[in-house]
Amino acid sequence: MNKFLYFLFFFISFSGFAQAPIDTVDTEKGKMVIYSNRTWKFLLDEEFDGIMNEALFNIIQADTNLNLVQTWNNDVCFSSDRPDMSRLNDTIWLCLVDDLHNEFVAPVPGIVTSRYGYRKGRYHNGIDLNLRTGDTVKAAFSGRVRYAKWNDGGFGNLVIIRHHNGLETFYAHLSKHLVAPDQEVKAGEPIGLGGNTGRSFGAHLHFEVRFYDAPMNPEEVIDFEKKELKDENLLVQKRLFRPGARPSDEEISGESIAAVQARTEAAATRKYYKIRPGDTLSQIAAKSNTTVSRLCKLNGIRPTTLLQVGRQLRVR
Repeated sequence: MNKFLYFLFFFISFSGFAQAPIDTVDTEKGKMVIYSNRTWKFLLDEEFDGIMNEALFNIIQADTNLNLVQTWNNDVCFSSDRPDMSRLNDTIWLCLVDDLHNEFVAPVPGIVTSRYGYRKGRYHNGIDLNLRTGDTVKAAFSGRVRYAKWNDGGFGNLVIIRHHNGLETFYAHLSKHLVAPDQEVKAGEPIGLGGNTGRSFGAHLHFEVRFYDAPMNPEEVIDFEKKELKDENLLVQKRLFRPGARPSDEEISGESIAAVQARTEAAATRKYYKIRPGDTLSQIAAKSNTTVSRLCKLNGIRPTTLLQVGRQLRVR
């Protein structure tokens, strides 16, 4: 963060006006709107719909067991209907880093102090990492900040980043935010300062890895001792979401990693159309250069089926 942004942060933090947009500022990270209630956010492209990984989104939409709708919302901690991932049909291959977004950085250098799983009568959906109040917390992967505010659910000051690989990471109990909603960040950039806010009994970072709001064990992805990814590939399947569950490194349910990867890549070529008010099957077919009969076959519907606004209709 440059000197201008630091100055702006402290200026807003100690100003006291009624809540209203008071200014927009062009920064090296994009246009930012400033509110008089000591908050700010970056302005998104009007066309942005929250989808960071279109290929993965197409695969998830194709799984009729989930009926998943995920949104981009700066005001709520969870942005989907929090689906039951035990109903996930197939194993999905995720490439955690790629040629364009090829970095991973451990969020803090501290050791693990509490692991994922059942703890003190409730599920601990992340992993706790040791730090001192004021220590820098960094983005694990590149992505876009979806949430950066105080959370009343126990997280305290919380940052959530949605990543290009399809995951979201949570950074909780911070003493300060160093990023704003809708801001693009790169792996390793400072996003907050460690603290002891919310439901916390001592300074630490509560770190979560979530797939469409479903928590998974961060140690499935990251070797926290070596401060590196366990593998650039992650095989996502339903048993990954049971606390402490761990998939085989070699194969899952009798399928090789290569077979899962090939099937995932094939599924990613599917195309979907989001139904809007007033749409008809014939109009959608014309827009998508296909036929009504083909749409019906792909989606298991009839020409007389009532179209639900907001539903994703497969067109390829």
